[in-house]
Amino acid sequence: SRFYDLRISTPESSPAVPPRVRFVSRVHMNCVDRRTGEIDYDRVPATRNWNRNTGIGSVLTSLRAEMASDANRRTRQPPEGSTF
Repeated sequence: SRFYDLRISTPESSPAVPPRVRFVSRVHMNCVDRRTGEIDYDRVPATRNWNRNTGIGSVLTSLRAEMASDANRRTRQPPEGSTF
């Protein structure tokens, strides 16, 4: 079990658009850009299906579910403490 550092920011057009989410801690997931740590909004259900009533908590829950998915759970992770 690890702790991951994320940066979450809300654009001026919020809540019409999802928050910007970027991993600071290096993580290998199929919904995270391996160069920048930014999530792929089309691959995270809460951002892909975003509406004004969706909250940041839903995005975090979706990311946690992605981490636990078979595809990501078996992926070899970078050393703990490494960052983007």
